[in-house]
Amino acid sequence: MAPASTTSSPGAAAARRIIGSRRRTKATPLPSPPESPPPKKLKPISEILAKAKYAVVERADYSDVSCEQCGSGERADELLLCDKCDKGFHMKCVRPIVARVPIGSWFCPKCSGQRRVRRLSQKKIIDFFRIQKCNRKKDKCSSPQDTRKRRRRSGPLVYQKKRRRLLPFIPSEDAAERLKQMGTLASALTALQMEFSDELTYLPDMAPRAANQAEFEEGGMQVLSKEDIETLEQCRAMSRRGECPPLLVVFDSCEGFTVKADSQIKDMTLIAEYTGDVDYIRNREHDDCDSMMTLLLAKDPTKSLVICPDKRGNIARFINGINNHTPDGKKKQNCKCVRYSVNGECRVFLVATRDIAKGERLYYDYNGYEQEYPTHHFV
Repeated sequence: MAPASTTSSPGAAAARRIIGSRRRTKATPLPSPPESPPPKKLKPISEILAKAKYAVVERADYSDVSCEQCGSGERADELLLCDKCDKGFHMKCVRPIVARVPIGSWFCPKCSGQRRVRRLSQKKIIDFFRIQKCNRKKDKCSSPQDTRKRRRRSGPLVYQKKRRRLLPFIPSEDAAERLKQMGTLASALTALQMEFSDELTYLPDMAPRAANQAEFEEGGMQVLSKEDIETLEQCRAMSRRGECPPLLVVFDSCEGFTVKADSQIKDMTLIAEYTGDVDYIRNREHDDCDSMMTLLLAKDPTKSLVICPDKRGNIARFINGINNHTPDGKKKQNCKCVRYSVNGECRVFLVATRDIAKGERLYYDYNGYEQEYPTHHFV
């Protein structure tokens, strides 16, 4: 059977052509894929190193690191790595020496740009210690204790020994030798970035001077006699004139900075007062300063005070301690640390316990009666 034929008008055919043409000319375009970002261009390592202040590539193994000063790789616990040049330095070999392991980044003297501590000139030494010139005669500069006629001893020897008085130090007669002694102290203080101070310092953010009251001491504190106060004032007056104790600050590769006698020192000689910033013990419980000194042990622990010679101090900062766990260590002790009440305030003094020969190093026991400072690792 033939298919049925359909008839259509000319207008309908024209409409179909128009629709068809519309579909062809206005077809919806296919969505194009999103443009991917251009690949990042990585900078060469040479360009990064040229612009960066410093860059250290961490090594997997540091067992072959040795000290740049002594050439030894021993004592790895004392070997510091510079965060810039990645070279090793022993804490006691680098100048200035590093007393304790630093917190955070550490740079060797070359990378940090620190200038090497050199010998100070006479003018710089006088300015460093703020020495005051005395225009008066020598006899007028001395204390009343020197001019007072001493009484002859009487009574049993035991009684006299209990009443022994402190003796003022005898400075070197040669002015050039005194400058040498002060120069060694100034160089050591400069190496540790410290200021010289012969007095206790009270800063606004630390303990006030009103907190240093000897009456707060648990069990009481021995009072410095009037004669010994005169000796103290005489020593302070001599120091202000540049007449320092006959001591030299020297550096030892094993013990660090130490103090030795430049002439003979008699028993019971007042060597120095321990000075520095005064602070509460509670503020220094986690402080790693290795030279803090007890100033006041109060009945109320929150009122106890310590002396912190990390920013200010004098030659007492460099006198080393003994190992009180060994007989040889105890034999080295030739000084003692004593706390006194001076006009109602607590003070700490270092006093010779026997005659000290010239060239002998000074040592004392860091522990008082509290026995809390560990000394078993001392030389």
